[in-house]
Amino acid sequence: MKFAIITHVMHMKHKEQFVAYEPYVREMNLWIKYVDQVKIVAPFSGNNSTSIDSAYIHQNIDIDKVPYFDITSIINSIKSIFTIPLILVKLFKVMRWADHIHLRCPGNMGLLGCFAQIFFPSKPKTVKYAGNWDPNSKQPFTYRIQKWILSNTFLTKNVKVLVYGEWENQTKNIKPFFTATYSENDIVEIENKNLKSRVKFIFVGGFTKGKQPLTSVKIVEKLKSKGYLVSLDMYGDGLERQNVENYVSQNNLKEFITIHGNVSKEIIKKAFQDSHFLLFISKSEGWPKVVAEAMFWSCLPITTSVSCVPYMLDNGSRGAIVDDSLDTIVNTIEKYLTNEINYTKQVERAKVWSQNYTLEKFESEISILLKN
Repeated sequence: MKFAIITHVMHMKHKEQFVAYEPYVREMNLWIKYVDQVKIVAPFSGNNSTSIDSAYIHQNIDIDKVPYFDITSIINSIKSIFTIPLILVKLFKVMRWADHIHLRCPGNMGLLGCFAQIFFPSKPKTVKYAGNWDPNSKQPFTYRIQKWILSNTFLTKNVKVLVYGEWENQTKNIKPFFTATYSENDIVEIENKNLKSRVKFIFVGGFTKGKQPLTSVKIVEKLKSKGYLVSLDMYGDGLERQNVENYVSQNNLKEFITIHGNVSKEIIKKAFQDSHFLLFISKSEGWPKVVAEAMFWSCLPITTSVSCVPYMLDNGSRGAIVDDSLDTIVNTIEKYLTNEINYTKQVERAKVWSQNYTLEKFESEISILLKN
């Protein structure tokens, strides 16, 4: 099978191998395991790879390099007038070559791919929509265009659009899907986490305004002021990290709040295993990977109702769904701290659900998609 990938992810070359953002490549290696030839249409950079990049594993793979473009400003929009036709020519050429077309959406390349694939109605296609598919969420105009084209069974034929969560009134193109981080071999027995001693909270993700890391700090700060023995470990980095560090320092919180920065997957896994609650007060998500990972390790999520979170948490039976009001979140956590039986039941439900979505199941579902 000749397999074409259309993606906005920046690619590089390192030691004669093509590399890109590790979580994306890790998933794509599962797809290309079942195909003979791979062509990727993607932006390409001459910069050196970083520690968060990983290599594709395939013997017959090539990249059609295209310039990076965006339409976030007037100047960039004018430049894109000259760039887009060149990219479309490459897209048509690669799609004509392919036996199976795979689009990564949402993104600028995904948008062009959505238009180009219309002209190949008989070719089998899969689309991984990694953003928020919630029909009622506020999203950029270009995202809404991609969702509309992909949902339109007249324009988009012979395709399975893989989306996070189950949503009402969807066309036959749309297929609820998932992603996975851990293998069946990773599953180990974890002792019940009692709430009588120090209660450990964890934050994992980018230090961005959308992830609201400072809110997580203030939640634990307020619980501490109410007399609870608590701590917060924060993993990740970003533009908001300095603000968070300043707040922690100015308010003398270093005794129970620790900012670790970016660390290895093994350290994160151990931190989940040791923690009671994940704080995930995010404003926008696709598949909230850290929520599923926390659940896998018996760490109960306290999270906002973004994207498919209500589906993942079974509307609150596998963790707490909250708004971003500090008092509301603290009150919700206090209910768990005073009702350990309910906490333990929800932890068990969350673990059972998450451990059903392993890498083995993920790979099996991908192989089925490529055969049909």
